[in-house]
Amino acid sequence: MLIAVIGGKLQGVEVVYLARKAGWKTLVIDKNPDAPAARLCDHFLEYKFSLDHPIPRDCPEVDFILPAIEDTEVLTAIDTWSKVKNIPLAFDLNAYQTSCSKLKSNALFTKMNLPLPGTWPDCSFPVVAKPDEASGSHGVEVFNDSKAFSARFPDRQKLGNRVVQEYITGPSYSIEVVGGPGNYLALQVTDLSMDKTFDCKRITAPTTLSFHKIDQFKEMALALAREIKLTGIMDVEVILNNNELKLLEIDARFPSQTPMTVLWSTGINMVEQLGNLLLGKRMADPKMNEAQFVIVEHLFVSGSDMEILGEHIMSLDGPLTLETDFFGCNEAITSYTPGKNRWVATMIFFAKSQNEVNARRRNCYEQISKRFGLKFKEQLD
Repeated sequence: MLIAVIGGKLQGVEVVYLARKAGWKTLVIDKNPDAPAARLCDHFLEYKFSLDHPIPRDCPEVDFILPAIEDTEVLTAIDTWSKVKNIPLAFDLNAYQTSCSKLKSNALFTKMNLPLPGTWPDCSFPVVAKPDEASGSHGVEVFNDSKAFSARFPDRQKLGNRVVQEYITGPSYSIEVVGGPGNYLALQVTDLSMDKTFDCKRITAPTTLSFHKIDQFKEMALALAREIKLTGIMDVEVILNNNELKLLEIDARFPSQTPMTVLWSTGINMVEQLGNLLLGKRMADPKMNEAQFVIVEHLFVSGSDMEILGEHIMSLDGPLTLETDFFGCNEAITSYTPGKNRWVATMIFFAKSQNEVNARRRNCYEQISKRFGLKFKEQLD
């Protein structure tokens, strides 16, 4: 099995990692020969997709195409390649066009009478402003009062296509749905931790949500998948505020961070699930009651400091390699090489109990700190 992974950044790293765990080969296609996933894949092809050039030159035969990129022009070109060459495409372009817009997504939530944060100007401060089509934490701004907000956006024209909502606090959670009309699976709920720029820095599993809230979350996610007639995979994120789950966003594309967490917690491989769906094979049912404890987080080492930061740091230094037993960590996807004093790593810890996984994490960072004389800018417990 050879998968064409389009995009070698963070989503591409995730897909390649999971495909490798499934025993499948990967061809990463990216315009940047030093993309983070360039050394993790089995084959790499430097190519820039465009509407005028949708079919990559010198491309070997592949079993299916899995986009790991959020660029509408590139995605449209890939869709053309898939149709012209009759190659299965693991991507739902129609669902993506709804989910990539926060305005369209929020309109969908409202239409379905699903809970979401209040919308400005019909909500109180603080508020958060987000670009309509940007993903993750890019361009997110928080305003504590009307004076700060008016100074930044003196009129509607300055506001542009941003979405402005009440800024609510509470723990955040994520879930993936995979499948097609009439056959959807809601996978494991994972817990999210953000850095000060609202970028996700840590994923943990199993979730701390109550069984009742897990069921509520799954029902919302499955209802959304049915409503948009999803064929493929979708990620849903919520926040628990005043004991109510409120929808933050949906993304009908392959996610990053959560799939490797779910793999080590439940054994469910989302790339394998997606491939089986695409090729007409049975998707495996998740065994949530056998879940082990997992921590996935992003380590940044620079000079004399090391700290846990949001996922964006993983694109600052590369290409990346996969290391096992990395200073006591089970696995790491990292740019570290001996003698380097600035490097990044996605650290993957897993164990049968929460105490064991916490101890493994603590011992790993103590070992790194001692080995390199670094100061860890976070409490270990």
